[in-house]
Amino acid sequence: MTSPGSTPPVFLAAAADLDSDVIVLSGPEGRHASTVRRLAVGEQVTVADGAGLLAECVVTGAQRGQLELAVTARRTVPRPEPAIVVVQAIPKGDRGPLAVELMTEVGVDAVTAWAAERCIAVWPGDRGERALDRWRATARAAAKQSRRAWLPDVTGPVTTGEVSRMAGAAALAILLDSAAGDPLGGLDLPSSGDIVVLVGPEGGVSPAEAETLMSAGAVRAHLGPTVLRTSTAGAVATAVLLSRSARWAVPGGSAAG
Repeated sequence: MTSPGSTPPVFLAAAADLDSDVIVLSGPEGRHASTVRRLAVGEQVTVADGAGLLAECVVTGAQRGQLELAVTARRTVPRPEPAIVVVQAIPKGDRGPLAVELMTEVGVDAVTAWAAERCIAVWPGDRGERALDRWRATARAAAKQSRRAWLPDVTGPVTTGEVSRMAGAAALAILLDSAAGDPLGGLDLPSSGDIVVLVGPEGGVSPAEAETLMSAGAVRAHLGPTVLRTSTAGAVATAVLLSRSARWAVPGGSAAG
């Protein structure tokens, strides 16, 4: 049974499924719920569509690979403001999925893979599609683990030119730079719109890239006296920004249906 005071596990389903008073959780989500989590009749479960709609449920039937859930309440969580978008230079190996996992658990709203000039890893053709699929699967799993109502958008890879256009359209664009004069925690933050955080590769952004991004409106800021890996900088920056916004002050969500 779900422990008193604990948060029910979250599973994902299509928005149309959440309209019904009875949800049948099957497929990979049903197998995970019934076989891995071993949820039983009477336990509480939350089903999300990944776009703000949550259905609070009670398990009424359990069999191998499938759960039957009775919906007891629905609520809608508005899309968070301001949105935190991290443009992540593509790390090598498993550091990419690690970065996505950490950022998703902290609360990032979007992650865009960036083919920066000094990236060692490259994503040509099918390899890029497979890598992006892995990032998205990692974000999906991390969003469930952290009980999120919204799945982060994971896109890319993009060029530096595309990143500069994102920076120009943002409410605030920040280029993380350990040599910057201003700390990230000291910047004035917008209350709405996109805050775009630019995370370079291990070797840093090139001088030409930095000039392009700052010409587009990005400001430089550092994360403190230590130098973080590219796989952790985005999560730390997201935490700093969210801790200074209203988003971490009061949990969102309005009753529906």
